[in-house]
Amino acid sequence: MSKSLVITSIANDSNPVLKLFAAECKKRNLNFIIIGDTKSPSTFNLDGSDFWSVDRQMTLTFELAKITPTKHYSRKNLGYLLAIKAGATELVETDDDNFPREAFWNTKQREVNGYVFENAGWVNVYAYFTENKIWPRGFPLEELQKKQLEIKSLNQSIVNCPIQQGLADENPDVDAVYRLTYPLPINFEIKTQLALGKNAWSPFNSQNTHWFKESFALLYLPSYCSFRMTDIWRSYVAQRIAWECGWSILFHEPTVWQQRNEHNLMKDFEDEIPGYTFNRSICNELQNLTLKSGQENIYENMICCYQKLIDINVIGKEEMLLLLAWINDIKKIL
Repeated sequence: MSKSLVITSIANDSNPVLKLFAAECKKRNLNFIIIGDTKSPSTFNLDGSDFWSVDRQMTLTFELAKITPTKHYSRKNLGYLLAIKAGATELVETDDDNFPREAFWNTKQREVNGYVFENAGWVNVYAYFTENKIWPRGFPLEELQKKQLEIKSLNQSIVNCPIQQGLADENPDVDAVYRLTYPLPINFEIKTQLALGKNAWSPFNSQNTHWFKESFALLYLPSYCSFRMTDIWRSYVAQRIAWECGWSILFHEPTVWQQRNEHNLMKDFEDEIPGYTFNRSICNELQNLTLKSGQENIYENMICCYQKLIDINVIGKEEMLLLLAWINDIKKIL
């Protein structure tokens, strides 16, 4: 199976999203991996899926399996490793509250014709898909008043995008500040493709993201940071290293719609405070790093980037042990 779908979930096997994904993956001969956690049900039987409880995860020979904290979204890393070991050359990830549209299953190409941002600083990608005021989770609040470039001023060309982020309709991935101050649901009505290259920043998430094999090492989700920041800060590291590989990050129209799981918005706000405080400075620090060019230096560049995040005290020093385990595990199976 050359394409795998990975989700982490504590829902039971009657969850409608999981049931839909399982049925579609079985029909399409796709490997569907579900990573559970300590709150997952004791029994889980869903035809078309491969469910991994924490006990089953502990039987894995991956170094990362024994040292990744429980009750954290980063256990999804084990799902990535399982998909890669099974032979995936493309990996798709989403969450258990995102319903796929037919376009979700379309074949994707690495080489994409899109509007290209380079040397543009912070790009509010959501602003190019709707006339409504909106921004993605992880976008620095202090950048919200920045005037965005007119799309007609951008070059449109073919770029290499091994990481591709699809948006989500109805309950898009926005931060708690947005949810507390603006109305939802909202649908993105403009269809376009945006490619962010060197010196252009926008957070991307783990809710509707397609990864090609050459980018698999960058899937790594950090554990010793806020649950609400793990995929966002991963995206910053991935973007910074992508510049050294000559890659752009693609953003395209929604191929899922979200019926959001229950959240305490003030708890989300609290968990996002490290992001509101540090998102922009993190990217400034990453941008100022001297990294090595070329795909062959991805692992070394990851160590450099995450060490910087440790040094500036936004990620705990315990993270390096997990990152090195991830690198050792993935080297053995890629």
